[in-house]
Amino acid sequence: MSTYPTVPDDETLLELARRAGKLLEQNGLKLVSAESCTGGWIGQIITAIPGSSAWYDRGFITYSNSSKQQMLHVQPSTLTQSGAVSEQTAREMALGALTLSQAQVAVSVTGIAGPAGGSAEKPVGTVCFAWMLESASATSANSKICRFSGNREAIRRQSVAIALQGMLELLENTTPLNLA
Repeated sequence: MSTYPTVPDDETLLELARRAGKLLEQNGLKLVSAESCTGGWIGQIITAIPGSSAWYDRGFITYSNSSKQQMLHVQPSTLTQSGAVSEQTAREMALGALTLSQAQVAVSVTGIAGPAGGSAEKPVGTVCFAWMLESASATSANSKICRFSGNREAIRRQSVAIALQGMLELLENTTPLNLA
């Protein structure tokens, strides 16, 4: 589990999105987002950047379990066995988003932003992420769980920042030759 050091402001989120967009555009890639607890904030921060249509394909907001199943093909057994807030669900959300879009890169987020809804096992502030990059040769995937503190907005802001940072890491650790 990891945390975020501070609650990012709008400019920090925009800078992360700009950096990700630059890498996506340089490599001729498009992004798709699949969001639950962030409610479309990743898509909002990305589309706040002029020219993002060159590298952002679409976003899925799948807040309910049924929308995760219907829109992203998350397996009912995953939701039953692992829960909506799990790395497995985040990975299936990312894979579904890739499969159902024209993008080669996916980011997904699902979590408990609070103030209610947590449990002893998954307290408020538990957020799961997945990132996938599909290339001609393979699909790279990363996922992780974070535990954030603060109010609902602070948890959501930190979630957007981690989602964008994870995408940057995935893209920076993949050489352009591997993307073709």
